[in-house]
Amino acid sequence: MNRRRLSPRLRIQFLGLLMLAGMGALGLRLWWIQVAHGAEWTAQIRGSSQATVRIPSVRGEIKDRNGLTLVQNRASYEVDFYLPEMVKGYRERFGQPPLTEHRTTINGMPKDVKEPDIITIVNDGVVPRLNDLDLARDYNAGQLQRHYRNDTEVPYSYIKDIDFPTMAKFSEHDVGLPGVDIAIKPVRSYVYGALAAHMLGYVGAPDDTNKDDARKFTFYQSDVEGKSNVEKSMDEYLRGKPGVRYLRRNAKGVIDGVLREEPPQQGANVFLTIDARIQAITDEALRAVSRAGAVVVDPNNGNILAMASVPSFDPNTFIPSIKAKDWKALRKDEGDPLVNRAVSALPPGSTFKLITSFAGLRKNLANAHFNCGGGVSYGDHFFRCWVAEKHYTHGNIGLVEAIKVSCDSFFYQYGNAAGIQSIDVVGKMLGIGEESGLQLSSEQTGNLPGPEWMQIHHPQERWSQAQTANVSIGQGYTLVSPLQLAMAYATAANGGTCYYPRLVDKILNQDGSPVLDEHGKPAVSQTPRVRSDLRREVSPQDIDLVRKGLWKVVNEDGGTGGRARLKDVVVAGKTGTAQATDRGHEENVAWFVCFAPFDHPKYVVAVMVQGASGHGGEVAGPIATRILERTLAMDEGNFDMQVAWLAPAHHANPLQLIKAVSYAGGNLGSEDEEGADTSQSADVQMASDNASPDVEPEADAQGQVSKRPRVVRAAPAPPQRPPNFFERLFGVHRQPPPQPTPSPARRRF
Repeated sequence: MNRRRLSPRLRIQFLGLLMLAGMGALGLRLWWIQVAHGAEWTAQIRGSSQATVRIPSVRGEIKDRNGLTLVQNRASYEVDFYLPEMVKGYRERFGQPPLTEHRTTINGMPKDVKEPDIITIVNDGVVPRLNDLDLARDYNAGQLQRHYRNDTEVPYSYIKDIDFPTMAKFSEHDVGLPGVDIAIKPVRSYVYGALAAHMLGYVGAPDDTNKDDARKFTFYQSDVEGKSNVEKSMDEYLRGKPGVRYLRRNAKGVIDGVLREEPPQQGANVFLTIDARIQAITDEALRAVSRAGAVVVDPNNGNILAMASVPSFDPNTFIPSIKAKDWKALRKDEGDPLVNRAVSALPPGSTFKLITSFAGLRKNLANAHFNCGGGVSYGDHFFRCWVAEKHYTHGNIGLVEAIKVSCDSFFYQYGNAAGIQSIDVVGKMLGIGEESGLQLSSEQTGNLPGPEWMQIHHPQERWSQAQTANVSIGQGYTLVSPLQLAMAYATAANGGTCYYPRLVDKILNQDGSPVLDEHGKPAVSQTPRVRSDLRREVSPQDIDLVRKGLWKVVNEDGGTGGRARLKDVVVAGKTGTAQATDRGHEENVAWFVCFAPFDHPKYVVAVMVQGASGHGGEVAGPIATRILERTLAMDEGNFDMQVAWLAPAHHANPLQLIKAVSYAGGNLGSEDEEGADTSQSADVQMASDNASPDVEPEADAQGQVSKRPRVVRAAPAPPQRPPNFFERLFGVHRQPPPQPTPSPARRRF
């Protein structure tokens, strides 16, 4: 039986129809992709052909009340490693990157995980080229590996704040390494160095990266954040809005240009109540001693005009990060330069007699008299008056004279007559033992002890008249900060209104408009905040009795603060000397708090000096007087204080005792005699800065790269693919083209 075969003509027609059907299906598929879903695929291609970089925001400036800039921004150049790009470039150049293994926890179970050995990649693939250009720097390899493991999206800062010659060398030579870039970043600049350092604070890299935010970008450059004091408390306003840079990738996935950029926006400017000139006067005066704190306030509104502490530090040391050796030196310094003594709590000594005086007046003791026979006995303890060692007594005296001569015997009895409850009520009204509301780092509230406080902190002890006697003269467990005393004396100066201290005056956007809160009101109110009105508890006439006593302290013979007299201005104030224990070491603390002019006070100055072998009037008094004298002279146009860059205050022997302080041309007045009561020594509460700055670790062994020899690595042969159909059919063998030397494109942002 013969099979019927198709004619050649039919076979050609069938093949033609088959080809037409195939071409039609291909055309339909092309239409489906390019027309029906063209927009979708175009978007995907565009997304895959670009990379995004988050540009850090620019912080706002910090200014004084007159608009003088204290903190601004400057451009910083640094060499960054984009580690994922570096691994990718290594893979393209040399093949499979080296791996390392580390132990981690996954789903609660320990597991060994492999990852690219970024240290080897940097040392073998990047450092040789940098060495050729004399640009290699030692680094901490352990930190680099941890950075790659935990913050892959964030560039690793290889060299921070590079100098101009180094930047020029990078710019002049095409480094030719993937993942290596020079970045320009805004960093903080503290214009006047150590001036107001303890108040302004400093910034640093964030402790944690916002992973959710980082996933939105190919590369993520985080903002710096405030680490302490004003930089920290005003961080939400100082921070601006980040920008975005869109980078173009070529067909090989290598970045070769910038598509567009959305620049960052600067944050708001914070205006402080500080007057930079008064701050400079205070800083200069305080440098006569090694460890001290001072506060200057306006008694009419609670505005802080200056706040200083010595020894001090330069916050620029922390920018962009502080070196490990510098951080260690600050921490080991015996003077504790990071401590803000203006908000540290120490025994106030006789300066606390202001609070005791008001407590007694509240209990109608204005006309009370008590006898000073050299001391008073409570239980089995004899509490001496400071005049006992002078071999005389104050006799029978009233409140005004007792303030003038600072009679301990009077205030032992007067305080017990008033009662500890009344002392505590008045103390709290004046802010003693209370938070100031300034949100300064590690500010200490101190102690205002009483029976309830004793039951909580020392339950094994019972409150007694002896305890009240100690509190009455500012000893025992009583601890007060210079800021708290300044606000208490401001209340006496203005006639009875106790204000909360103000440090931030206003916050303005870059266009000059005020920053508003969620209720549409200015974020910071310029209206003074009143803590209490003392006149509700003490009559204005009785407040004037205390003011008269403070006047006598300075202006009458026999007063303990005669060294504070000024020629053309009437000053009132109070001396104080107390014994304290700091880190197991007992020492005297000298105080002087004053205000002037007496009739219409403009300034209150509180000065505290640690390590005084002399008394409050001869150690702290001259410092407060110099601050007052120069500030008042500046108001009259008779003194011009230039605000200039200030080096950190530092004494070679910060624990050396201070007998007395004097300045050239200063008014010494009469001799001060008041001594410290040694019946009980309280442990101080120092406002140690517990911030976590961005510390740049020392280079480790693997990161010692400056002298590392260049590693010559042979480029791997390209993989051989199997011959195709035509090569097998005709026996054709392809000649491999010459392999060019790879030259990865330089990243440019």
